[in-house]
Amino acid sequence: MKKFSDNFDIKMVGLDLDGTTLKYGDVLSERTLDTFRRAKEKGVHIVIATGRTGRSLPPVLFDVPEIEYVITSNGAHIIRLEDMRTIYEDIIKPEDVSIVVERARAMGYVFEAFVDGTAYIDRVVYEGMQREPEKYKYRDIEYVLRTRRPIEDIYSFTESHGNRIENISITFEGEDDRRRIFNELGDVDGLTLTSSFTNNVEIGGSTTSKAQALMHLLDMLHLTPENLMTCGDSPNDGKMIELAEVGVAMADSHPYILGIADYVTDTCFEDGVAKAIERFVL
Repeated sequence: MKKFSDNFDIKMVGLDLDGTTLKYGDVLSERTLDTFRRAKEKGVHIVIATGRTGRSLPPVLFDVPEIEYVITSNGAHIIRLEDMRTIYEDIIKPEDVSIVVERARAMGYVFEAFVDGTAYIDRVVYEGMQREPEKYKYRDIEYVLRTRRPIEDIYSFTESHGNRIENISITFEGEDDRRRIFNELGDVDGLTLTSSFTNNVEIGGSTTSKAQALMHLLDMLHLTPENLMTCGDSPNDGKMIELAEVGVAMADSHPYILGIADYVTDTCFEDGVAKAIERFVL
């Protein structure tokens, strides 16, 4: 970890959402909102960087004027909240979508495709989660039912929308399943494989990442990584943690994130993001 001084010039804060910024579900604490207001007064840009799609974002984000941009689907899009315009896109190439569909169909795990800000799931799985939730105990079923749109034959749907796929998520029960997925798909040069929680693999394009999207924003705003602080907790936050001058891990982060972070703050339940902003920005 870096030895910190008081000489940082942070002008952008990039924040993962679930397990990092949100507290108790889709809630932003008053302490976090206060640090956002104070940071904005200092000219700091607040950016959310999430694996969620645009239409899966919690409503609370749209009531916080200090949040200027949201990076969605692990870096596939940047949305400017002021006018809800998508100002950046980095999605999977159609030929690589076809490879994922062919191999994923053979593996048979739960498959979700993110298209133009909406997350789709096979109707059989969606209805199965309602009838037999014990079969999917490794998922947050309430969240899936609230944010996913059921579709007939998810594989055919995904291939037919192959030029618009921003992210694919495959979920499973155990670590052996993870290894199998990486073995099946890890050799495809046009894909990036990561995870936002223990039981999934998220698939993006060859250059898709939260870090790449943040670099676009830094360039657009005439800033550099020396002006950036990021906070996260899961492997899909790794590249943006490494990019930033100050990369912050939550106290309950994945071991990989704890290992690469410059600083460890408290958990989301203890206002860890607010404390990090107070320490390095305010």
